[in-house]
Amino acid sequence: MSYRLELWPHRSLPPQGFVWVIGLTAGFLALPLVAVIGRTALWGLLPFAGLAVWALWAAIRRSYRCPREVMDLSRDRLALRRSDPGKPDRSWQTNPYWVRVSLRQGGPVEDYLVLTDGRREVELGAFLAPEERVALSDELNQRLEALRR
Repeated sequence: MSYRLELWPHRSLPPQGFVWVIGLTAGFLALPLVAVIGRTALWGLLPFAGLAVWALWAAIRRSYRCPREVMDLSRDRLALRRSDPGKPDRSWQTNPYWVRVSLRQGGPVEDYLVLTDGRREVELGAFLAPEERVALSDELNQRLEALRR
């Protein structure tokens, strides 16, 4: 029996929505420019409209580069890998028999989810909502308990 868990922050804007937002923004910024077509004022306004669309595009694309955590759990191994944009991957492997899951109230976020094997502690899902971390903690405890039987 094996279990794979992949975590990433929620994205409220899917890729199709991204296309719509950029298209509508470009369209609405072009409307006032129609009034100055053929005038020299167009060349003064056009770079600012283009810069606004580019800045929105760059900001949304940057928000899509998010951390990702992947946990593989089997009877003899628990492997956790965290990938942060622009940083090397961090990984942790241990025997799942010794792993304990705990929620801490005094951590950097509410209901801070921590996995420990007695030698090292690692956080899990710090970017999730508090209620999601509580549900994840319950699910992980059930999976680990099932593996120990």
